[in-house]
Amino acid sequence: MPSAPGPSAQLWLRGLDSRRQTARYRLFVFPHAGAGASSYRLAEHFPDSVEVCSVQLPGRENRFVEPPLLSVQAVVDELAPLISGRSELPFGFFGHSMGALLAFALTHRLRDTGAPLPTRLYLSALRAPHLPDREPLHHLSDADLLARLERSEFAGLDPELQELLLPTVRADLTVCETYEHRNQSPLPCPFTVLGGDRDDSVREPELAAWRRHTSAAFELRMFPGDHLYVRGTEQQIAESIAHTLPVRGRETSPVRG
Repeated sequence: MPSAPGPSAQLWLRGLDSRRQTARYRLFVFPHAGAGASSYRLAEHFPDSVEVCSVQLPGRENRFVEPPLLSVQAVVDELAPLISGRSELPFGFFGHSMGALLAFALTHRLRDTGAPLPTRLYLSALRAPHLPDREPLHHLSDADLLARLERSEFAGLDPELQELLLPTVRADLTVCETYEHRNQSPLPCPFTVLGGDRDDSVREPELAAWRRHTSAAFELRMFPGDHLYVRGTEQQIAESIAHTLPVRGRETSPVRG
């Protein structure tokens, strides 16, 4: 049995060992830009045989005073040894938007270092990384950036809270927009790619383009909703994930809400 997580793992991986006695599978969850580990309530929709560990990046929630990281490489440098050190259970990665990019890049790093790989990647609301970049936002002034974000959930926040969170959002946009995709051999992990059918920022063909990045099975699942379709559909997402888990038996079926 692995030792108890150290201070670094406890900071980065919320929920680690929360189901120490019963877990047969571990799902690492990577949130979208500006979000923290508490953004998605997936754990309550899985049975005790699935442990959900949400990644907590610096600059948010209980790590708000820490400066946010500014590149995919910096995030992967921190996470790769933590994940590879906790591979005593089969595991998968679920990432939404920026989180999908982090999950993808981290899997490549694990493969490069010979570490165990996730049994499957669940990549949500992100266009395939080889597609041409859109107009970057991270360099805009605060006023212009706020205006561009007016249609996001960020726009509904109190102005003082917007001002407080804007540096973290800008940092996360920097992470995404400065990522340079390298042509690499496809990953051997199966992919499940998910998206919202009314997401103006990521169209279905851009999601389907992820197929070229895996040499294993691929499926595309669309849900009702926009870019943040995940809010309120956690149970349906959990059902989609449970359907592909490598562990068998009724105990792996999601708990009904």
